[in-house]
Amino acid sequence: ITAFNSNMIVNESFLDSATVRENVVSLARNIGYVPRSRSSAQATVSFDFTTSGNTPTITLQAGLVCVGSANDTSFVFSIPESITTTTTQTFDANGNIVSSTGSFNNIVVYQGTYLTKTFIVDGSLDQRFLLENSFIDTSTIKVFVKGAADTGLGREYRKVDNILNITDISETYLIQEITDERYELLFGDGVFGKKLENEAVITVSYIVTDGTEGNGPARFSFAGSVVSSSNQISLPSTTPTITTVSAAANGGNIESIDSIKYFAPRLYSSQYRAVTGRDYEAIIQTIYPRTESVAVVGGEELDPPQFGKVQISIKPKNGTYVSDFDKQQIKNNLKNYAIAGINADIIDLKVLYVELDSTIYYNSAQVSSSNKLKSRITNALTDYSRNIDINKFGGRFKYSKALQLIDRVDSAITSNITKVKIRRDMKVLINQFAQYELCFGNKFHINPEGYNIKSTGFKVSGSDNVVFFTDVPNKTANGSLDGSNKGVLSAISRDNKNELRVIVKSVGMVDYAKGEILLNTINITETNADNDIIEIQAFPDSNDVIGLKDLYLSFDVSNTKINMVKDVIASGEDVSGVVFSRDYYTSSYSNGKLERE
Repeated sequence: ITAFNSNMIVNESFLDSATVRENVVSLARNIGYVPRSRSSAQATVSFDFTTSGNTPTITLQAGLVCVGSANDTSFVFSIPESITTTTTQTFDANGNIVSSTGSFNNIVVYQGTYLTKTFIVDGSLDQRFLLENSFIDTSTIKVFVKGAADTGLGREYRKVDNILNITDISETYLIQEITDERYELLFGDGVFGKKLENEAVITVSYIVTDGTEGNGPARFSFAGSVVSSSNQISLPSTTPTITTVSAAANGGNIESIDSIKYFAPRLYSSQYRAVTGRDYEAIIQTIYPRTESVAVVGGEELDPPQFGKVQISIKPKNGTYVSDFDKQQIKNNLKNYAIAGINADIIDLKVLYVELDSTIYYNSAQVSSSNKLKSRITNALTDYSRNIDINKFGGRFKYSKALQLIDRVDSAITSNITKVKIRRDMKVLINQFAQYELCFGNKFHINPEGYNIKSTGFKVSGSDNVVFFTDVPNKTANGSLDGSNKGVLSAISRDNKNELRVIVKSVGMVDYAKGEILLNTINITETNADNDIIEIQAFPDSNDVIGLKDLYLSFDVSNTKINMVKDVIASGEDVSGVVFSRDYYTSSYSNGKLERE
């Protein structure tokens, strides 16, 4: 027992081996790392507030604003600061003011409960300023310090992450996580940061949130408090109707232990300067907590090279794209860390989807329902799709693991023949002439007969037919591949007799070696898929697929096909194998169909 306990104590003394959160946080604190807190789901709403009488302005007070619901559960939404707006007056026939109406447009509300706490500084004690509530969204913390000469709440202090450029008069504070996901405020000592006056009053406000559980509400009912310009409570003439601009999203849980172990040493090694790709990755995680994965590519690695530039792609935790406002905020914050002369360019997310077409052979004598077995296989693949090795920049889909996973679902499964497809979704500009480039980052398999590239249907100007992309590899005069690893992309449709007809013979080029598709100038007028998307798929040369550079790899189970086929040999129905080879045969290679299915 003594040896076991000694081993556990030693393990908890190192960041790599510690397993208890308090110990991991403490070790990360020693190298200046503060784990990300929970983040509130945010919604954008607008509403008008009408009250009787005359008031030039009205103020929506900090705290509760509205209540939203999702999945039969209600959530409160608050604001961390009061918002004031001017009003317009309504007059009666005699010219008297009847009511005043103010508009609150596009305000961001945070899921959670707004709380405040007050401290009185006692210089005679070794005082700690602890926020006793768990699950605080630290981005909503507001700190005011009122000294003897101050009025109201006093002067607002700002949160900093380090002591760089901090002087003895800087009105700043730091935070650190303590036990049970609570936080402690740290103020200056008169050398690094302004020292607190004795008997100063500290007022702290913050929002306690439910994290990811708060995502989803899109309908809200008003529950806020509004005061007039004379600071009197204003009652609404009618209950305000809230218009939802954007539903609640981007709520996140507190940073996991694995994430702390990964990012703490990397942020420390960056020393708060962005030089290498790892530096950018660690710093972006701190300045944009909603980050799930980051890809950073130096300009010298681009084709063609763009020196003095860093290309950044970010996958948010919830959703696909980072808003233009957030992009600009990230770029502005990065200037505090980046080397002079290096320009950061944040590009939209590029997703490389991996899909499977799997034929599962099973012993019907051991299975009561093939549909239940199929459901279990789907659930197993869904669990695998959540693997952190896949869903990220630089992720890797491992073919052998997927095959083993399928075979191990049930002993009734005798084998599986699984084909891998890769897909990119091309967003088109409807009714506009444009050129397009799609990079898959993986070498394409070349079938000399073509049909390596498939797409969903679309229409082009000058034709009413639904057309599809397909490819013809470059060949020599005798019909063999010419070795260029390139091909011609064509737009083809089917006529009334279901025969193929070429609409545009050369609409672009395929580079099989680089895994690239280049489209010449084309005017696409309509797409079969929603949201002006054309799904374009290819067959990878290697069944192990990687997310190269700025490609975010995603295993798409929803578009994975699972075909259940009886193994008549294993069940004893066909001892010779004649029936199996005739009626239950499955090719291990891609099909020669035109359309993407």
